[in-house]
Amino acid sequence: MHDFSQSKILVVGDVMLDQYWNGRAGRISPEAPVPVVKVAEEEMRAGGAANVALNVAALGAQACLLGVVGKTDLGAIDTHGQQLTQLMDEAGVKTDWSLSDSGTICKLRVLSHHQQLIRMDFESPVPARPAQALVELVKKYISEYDVLVVSDYAKGALQFVEQMIEIAVDNNTPVLVDPKGLDFSRYRNATLIKPNQSEFEAIVGDAPDESSVVEKATQLINDLSLQALLVTRSEHGMALVTQQDKPYLLQSQAQEVYDVTGAGDTVMAALATGFASGLSWQNSVHLANQAASVVVRKVGTSTVSKAELDEAIKADMRHKGYVAMNEDELLELIQLAQKNGEKVVFTNGCFDLLHSGHVRYLNEAAKLGERLIIAVNSDESVKKLKGDTRPIVGLDGRMELLSALSCVDWVVAFNEETPERLICKLKPDVLVKGGDYKPEEIAGSKCVWDAGGQVEVLSFWDGYSTTSLVDKIQAEENAK
Repeated sequence: MHDFSQSKILVVGDVMLDQYWNGRAGRISPEAPVPVVKVAEEEMRAGGAANVALNVAALGAQACLLGVVGKTDLGAIDTHGQQLTQLMDEAGVKTDWSLSDSGTICKLRVLSHHQQLIRMDFESPVPARPAQALVELVKKYISEYDVLVVSDYAKGALQFVEQMIEIAVDNNTPVLVDPKGLDFSRYRNATLIKPNQSEFEAIVGDAPDESSVVEKATQLINDLSLQALLVTRSEHGMALVTQQDKPYLLQSQAQEVYDVTGAGDTVMAALATGFASGLSWQNSVHLANQAASVVVRKVGTSTVSKAELDEAIKADMRHKGYVAMNEDELLELIQLAQKNGEKVVFTNGCFDLLHSGHVRYLNEAAKLGERLIIAVNSDESVKKLKGDTRPIVGLDGRMELLSALSCVDWVVAFNEETPERLICKLKPDVLVKGGDYKPEEIAGSKCVWDAGGQVEVLSFWDGYSTTSLVDKIQAEENAK
């Protein structure tokens, strides 16, 4: 997965401390018909906007969190605020607090056998003065960050969110909002807002299917002067609607759901991190969808690490049988990989009847860099090259087999007899071909050299070829 270490995310919003008391509920209280929990473990986690910041940091990006915490009579940060600060420090999240007499919001959950029995909230509305001070903090930090994330839990810290958005717009900083409440006009001129289905319908009315979601989201984008709107639809996935591109509808990836607490924070963090790193809206949403599929399998407010998300994305790609949708998406991934210092290797072929000679060759090619692309001839181009009896295996089957190899990162199809056009478009760092070619004879070599890359020729493994396999099978059939 991409290196997000250069992405800088400024998070502002309602912060809270989530406490978990875990224990065994072995009997019913004689005082009232409630379970008695013998608490064996206490845990503290960050909630609200703080959970967004933690998720950003878990993906390897740089996060700064601005929020309102409580203060003591002597003007120091209160106990819950100190605990929250410690969690942020341990995760490498920079913090700057506005202090309030209202106290740090805390939510205490009692669990037994991973089941939540009761939740107790300790909170008071944030007064206007510390909320206004939060605006000044946004003004102080905005120029240092790539994206501003506004995490609204309707606790009062974002009373003056309109001013925060105006500051970001004046600074040309994209603003991504996780909204709350019945007045979305507060978020006018933001870059993107991310309501869930129920929040969305509370504003626009019933939207039971994809077409109505898209129609009403388009209207809301126009009404609020947004660039994009992402509706998270629980088990129905996500719907991304933008001003320019066609709607992007994504199915949910979650197979097992244990707890949705904080899942929206994870989605926002992954979306913002991907977008700040240069990913398109669609790829950022795909990243967020995969992050959600991981976090809902955990209990309580949790983060998704870069390694966990990487594995989820790889598993999804393997499951679908391909590792690249189209040339434009692949070009974006290549450019990001190269930006992160990764060397991209390109090879191509028909790969009809995949055999061990192919696998050995591809493993050798993969050693020349960090990412390996395989360009696969379409069925039509194979027929032109090999004759009317080929290919034996269709394009989808060949791409699925190749994408299952651990050494392969991306697979893309091309229709021409040579991949020269594709190579010139993608500009890999290393072009590899097997056989007895001279480098200058390899299609696309000039484009690679002009871009500062290298061209390598690897020897095929003797005794392995699809043609010889076909001839052997035919000979055995004829001998019967």
